[in-house]
Amino acid sequence: MTKILITGSAGFVGFHLVNKLVKEGYEITGLDNINDYYDVNLKYGRLLEAGINKEDIEYNKAVPSTKYDNYNFIKLDLSDRDNVLNLFESKKFDYVVHLAAQAGVRYSLINPHAYIDSNVYGYLNILEGCRNHPVKHLIYASSSSVYGANKKIPFSEDDSVDNPVSLYAATKKSNELFAYTYAHLYKIPSTGLRFFTVYGTWGRPDMAYFSFTKAILEGNPIQIFNHGKMKRDFTYIDDITRALGLLITKPPVLADVSDFQGLTLPPARIFNIGNNTPVELFDFISELETAVGKEAVKEYLPMQPGDVTATYADLSKLEGEIGVMERTDIKNGISTFVNWFKDYYNYQ
Repeated sequence: MTKILITGSAGFVGFHLVNKLVKEGYEITGLDNINDYYDVNLKYGRLLEAGINKEDIEYNKAVPSTKYDNYNFIKLDLSDRDNVLNLFESKKFDYVVHLAAQAGVRYSLINPHAYIDSNVYGYLNILEGCRNHPVKHLIYASSSSVYGANKKIPFSEDDSVDNPVSLYAATKKSNELFAYTYAHLYKIPSTGLRFFTVYGTWGRPDMAYFSFTKAILEGNPIQIFNHGKMKRDFTYIDDITRALGLLITKPPVLADVSDFQGLTLPPARIFNIGNNTPVELFDFISELETAVGKEAVKEYLPMQPGDVTATYADLSKLEGEIGVMERTDIKNGISTFVNWFKDYYNYQ
C-alpha cells in the first residue's frame, strides 16, 4: 500500500485531505503538534471525526484510527529533529504532504519566534527526512502571502516575490527557496502550493469568515479592515483537496533544459492554488448575512500591518498539470459552511 505522510493533520486542510485519501486506499500517517494557536477542542474534534480519540493521544506515539484501518496519527512537534527523522526511517514514506505551519499574518507580528520554530526549523527537518529517506514527491504549503503588495493581477508564479510584508510571508518564501535547493542538491521532487484564502467546514477560527459568522449569530460587531476596500480569492476546501489529490502522484521531473549557467533545472515547481475569482469583502459578508439570516453589525477600521488589499490567483500553470480546477462559488461554499457551523456549535 502506498504510504503518505500528511503533516498538520489536525489542521483545517490536513484534516480534509486525510479524510479524502484514506477513502482512496492510501496508508496515511498524520502528524500534528496540536498547538494552542486557536481552540484545541476544534483540532481534537477533527481528529475524532477521523477516528482518533483524544484520550489515546500521547507524544510521539502512533494512534490507530477506530474509523479507518489505513490511518494512524502521531502527536509530534516538527522541531523535534530526532523523532521526526526516526519517523521517516521507520515508515519509509512514498509521498509527503507538508501542511503543518504556524499560520496567521497578524499573529506573526506579536509572536515571531513561533514562525521560525515551525516554518523554518520544522520545515528543514521535513526536508532532511526526505533527503535521508527519499520520497517520490514532496508537496508543501506555501501561501499567496508571498506576493506581498504585488500590484499586478492576477498573481502569477513568474511574478517577483522578493518583497514580503509579513514575517509569515517571509517564512513561506524561505520554504520555496529551501525546496528548490534540496531539489537541486538531492533531487527531491517538490511542489510548492501558494494557497489563496481557503475556507469551508471545519475551518480555522482565526479566519475572518469564521469569526464573522460567530459574531453575526450572536449580534456582535464584526471588524472590517481598510474600510472594506479588500478583495480575496476565496477558495473552497473541497476544491483544494481535489487538486491536492491529483498532484500527489504527479511529481516534477528533472528538466531536459538548462538554466543560464548550464545547470540542469531541478525537479522543483510552484503552483498557485485558488479560485481565480476575487470577491469584494462586502459581497462575501453579504453572502454570510444571507446564509445566517441576520444582518451584521459593522465596525470599520484602517488597514492592518501585514495585510494586502487584494489577492487573485492565475491558475494556468496548475491547470496545465491537473486540468480545470473545480471552483465552488461563494454562495454555495458559504451556505455549506454556515450550516456546518450552526450544527457543530449548536446554534438554533
